[in-house]
Amino acid sequence: MLQIRIHGRGGQGVVTAAEMLSIAAFWQGRCAQAFPSFGSERTGAPVVAFCRIDDREIRLREPIMAPDVLIVQDATLLHQVDVFQGLQPDGYVLINSRQSFDALGLGDMAARFRHERLTTVPATDIALKHLGRPLPNAVLLGGFAALAGLVSLDAVAHAIRDKFSGKLAEANVAAATEAFDHVRREIEELRHAEQ
Repeated sequence: MLQIRIHGRGGQGVVTAAEMLSIAAFWQGRCAQAFPSFGSERTGAPVVAFCRIDDREIRLREPIMAPDVLIVQDATLLHQVDVFQGLQPDGYVLINSRQSFDALGLGDMAARFRHERLTTVPATDIALKHLGRPLPNAVLLGGFAALAGLVSLDAVAHAIRDKFSGKLAEANVAAATEAFDHVRREIEELRHAEQ
């Protein structure tokens, strides 16, 4: 079972991101569930949402304490909340930021975890370019598809079109595709640097 925890702030679409991720998994023929942490969801307050993906029916309902994947929609949370708590040693981390892990003060993460599974993507910048608004949720799902390969970009696009319609859906798909390409380039550069 794949367990994903998404951290962000109210107003960033954290819950919507988890829902779209579960839709993408369903579209690929897997079982999935998505649910938020029930805390304050006022704009700007820290919010956590969860998504589980499996090939069998999922009966668990509790919050995810030991995630396989962390998606951080707001990098300012990195030094306010222990977003890395419980992360599996071979886990994936995707952070919405223009900066590298070192620049974010997270250089020790690469030593503790598999550095090829840790990356950043400027999701807010990409969202502003395509949507005109700082909504990184769909963008990060495109980046996640490239980083982990656990859902396809086609499945993410399907989920976006399921949640939104018209120009808004297509703008989100374009943004997710740009994030997918960005993360794929980052991974390729890392592989070349290691050779």
